[in-house]
Amino acid sequence: MAMNHLNKIVISRRPDLDVDTIPRLFWSRAEEWSDRTAIRQKKFGVWKDISWREYGEKVKHVALGLIHLGLERGDFIAILSENTPEWLFCDIGILVTGGVSVGIYPSNSANQVAYDMENCGAKFIVCGDEEQLDKVLEIRETLSQLRKIIIVDLKGLKHFSDAMVITFDELVELGKSMDHRAPALFEDLIQKIKPEDLAILIYTSGTTGPPKGSMISHRNLFFTANAWHSLDPPYLGDETLNFLPLSHILERLFSLVIPITNGTIINFAEGIDTIAQDIREVSPTIFIAVPRIWEKFYSALIFRVKDSTSLERLAFKWAMGIGKKVAVYRLKSKRPPIYMGFFYKLAYWAVLKNLRKFLGLDRNRFSISGAAPISHNLLDFYRSLGIDIREGYGLTESTGGVIGHYPGDYKFGTVGKPLPGVLVKIADDGEILIKGPAVFMGYLGDPEKTEETIVDGWLHTGDVGAIDEDGHIIISDRKKDIIITAGGKNITPTEIENQLKFSPYITDAVVIGDRRKYLTCLIMIDDENTMKYAQDNRIPFTTYASLTKTPEISKLIQKEVDAVNQKLSGVETIKKFRLIDILLTVDDDEVTPTSKLKRKIVSEKFKDLIEEMYRE
Repeated sequence: MAMNHLNKIVISRRPDLDVDTIPRLFWSRAEEWSDRTAIRQKKFGVWKDISWREYGEKVKHVALGLIHLGLERGDFIAILSENTPEWLFCDIGILVTGGVSVGIYPSNSANQVAYDMENCGAKFIVCGDEEQLDKVLEIRETLSQLRKIIIVDLKGLKHFSDAMVITFDELVELGKSMDHRAPALFEDLIQKIKPEDLAILIYTSGTTGPPKGSMISHRNLFFTANAWHSLDPPYLGDETLNFLPLSHILERLFSLVIPITNGTIINFAEGIDTIAQDIREVSPTIFIAVPRIWEKFYSALIFRVKDSTSLERLAFKWAMGIGKKVAVYRLKSKRPPIYMGFFYKLAYWAVLKNLRKFLGLDRNRFSISGAAPISHNLLDFYRSLGIDIREGYGLTESTGGVIGHYPGDYKFGTVGKPLPGVLVKIADDGEILIKGPAVFMGYLGDPEKTEETIVDGWLHTGDVGAIDEDGHIIISDRKKDIIITAGGKNITPTEIENQLKFSPYITDAVVIGDRRKYLTCLIMIDDENTMKYAQDNRIPFTTYASLTKTPEISKLIQKEVDAVNQKLSGVETIKKFRLIDILLTVDDDEVTPTSKLKRKIVSEKFKDLIEEMYRE
């Protein structure tokens, strides 16, 4: 794939008073950058470019097609699909009409889809493929407001016919016809959108009850996108890889909203299983991922090093040592001593450059880990490679990240400082409170929960933390997740879990111990790496479940737990653990769409295993 060279032209933040909503900014960009590449999509191993002109035309015709079908201002339209360019076409097209876009995770079950759609009263739904269409057809009779279903991918639906279903191409043709009849309608629609209008609805994962619809306005989106420019000035020609669910606020910001402000090229990965190959082909200058992805990349690299020669392993250790020392200077925007700079150049060309190429991050300017806390060991590892990885902080209710590290002002152990215009304070009980234009409009149809969450304009995040003497924010844990042992000690389990997950053999961990005499842990092993270990050491097994029951694997994980325990205080150490014998994925109720284990559900499902650890 021919890649564009990075054009280091800083993009303006577009302070124009007449450009204050996402549709208005999008249309101005589509005209300004008409011949530039906006999107790339990989299909059957081939990357196809989509220009800003084509992007703009598709959005226009989708919007007008929806108007033709009877969409009215304020109507809710759901998108139930894997990530595709059509997702973006529909998302912005809906916003242009004055409608509200509701992203639904494609991993959701039919019942979960029914809840979201009936809760908001969605009149239209865009289905990505046959699998998603089947879910909607299964629950159609329960959806009182549903009028039309739009299907994008027709694979497997050659002879399918239903009066309520039309294809995405048919929607576009309706839009073209409407544009021919009323050429001024599209821009008229754009001008009617106001900053305070509701733009998108994002449902929470519902770990503590039914999912709640977070209402986010055009002003929320517009503010957050522009505020992110303060953390790193965007360059024309920046590229990113799209693979996290677009239903999540993190990917929505970095694949939809922020690219409209700065012209970042969005590359759609062919699938979740091809990310490793796709990232090497794209070599993104900006890379956004959740901790699980960073953990997977780390494991792949470590095992590559383990399989190398002894001389190569020594070179790796030496180069990473030099990289770690140089990273300390770079984080403060300082130059390392001349001698260290010389050794770093040698280490880079001899070792680090190839390692970054292996990861697909050789062109990377900066990366972000979000949606969940990440191990500090991982952050150290990537910075030693010369990868500028930062941990941002935010919630769906704060329109994504509102705290981050500014260039030259990184402080280890913190998530940075608030974005311009965002206020942060700590409540008496340690809870982090946020105020500013990024705070959402509230929960749809739930004024009581909204009043609990937003008090006097302050968003109660549910996270506990502190502000240090330099104004950096420290996140301890979720308020509801803090463990109080039988002895009255407060334990923050997330940091312990992150240290455990730094092991290439551990995918996830849930620390248990609230009101208990000591801490225990449920551990989910990494299937690929642990299976390789078993094969290399001739350990017999047949299935994932049988692998978790072998004494040799229990000993392997015990060593990893012991290594972490050595870094902890006595009260924080893991006294016992059990291996979960099920490989949980995002298709399971126990895992969120961003690959986090739901602590409450996991604890309930494996309560017998937990009680066993405390009975012995």
